[in-house]
Amino acid sequence: MGSDLNITKELQEYILSHGFNLHPVQKEIIDYNTSLGDIKRMQISISQSQFLHLIIKISNINKVLEIGTFTGLSTLSMALALADDGKIIALDKNEETNKVAIDFFKKANQEHKIKTLIKPALESLDEIKNEKFDLVFIDADKMNYIEYYERSLQLLNKNGLIIIDNVLWYGEVVNENNNDKFTKNIKEFNSHISKDTRVEKLIIPLGDGMTCLLYTSPSPRDVEESRMPSSA
Repeated sequence: MGSDLNITKELQEYILSHGFNLHPVQKEIIDYNTSLGDIKRMQISISQSQFLHLIIKISNINKVLEIGTFTGLSTLSMALALADDGKIIALDKNEETNKVAIDFFKKANQEHKIKTLIKPALESLDEIKNEKFDLVFIDADKMNYIEYYERSLQLLNKNGLIIIDNVLWYGEVVNENNNDKFTKNIKEFNSHISKDTRVEKLIIPLGDGMTCLLYTSPSPRDVEESRMPSSA
């Protein structure tokens, strides 16, 4: 049986040098985040940014919800793939990093596609509860992952996609001796997803691990709307 290739540092550098064409502003964001020191770990990997870009390109996605923006690399990567009338609603509670992200969006001439909401994500999700999205990307505080996931399902169009970052948690999900709250929460989230029959799912070992889900069951809101009498 075939197995996944072990990606060495040298092979990773080869992949990056041969597989991606980054926008100049994407490169600026990466350089800026590198200057931040340890906090740069909040940035998605370059391969993840290009994966999000390609998913939007090939899936006819027009409206995106992002939960967790940081300095905007993932947001910009998706915005660059959207048609000019596409839309991203980006949620983050950090006003300082949001200002940085908005400056990058403007520099790339993508700000007209992106609306940012600056408050705790669960509050923003209440605010947009009547919206519908083709794709949700979750990369925020891990303790709320299950809640973000369940709330996102309510906002998806039929056959919508959810992509979640950090599901391998630096490889600690297979460490039986690691019981810190974040590792435990990621393990519980992964177990929750694995048992969910409403979605088709795949974990991809890009960056810190991404779970990709296709929502195949209608949301409760869709069911309710289908039962409403026609106005015709």
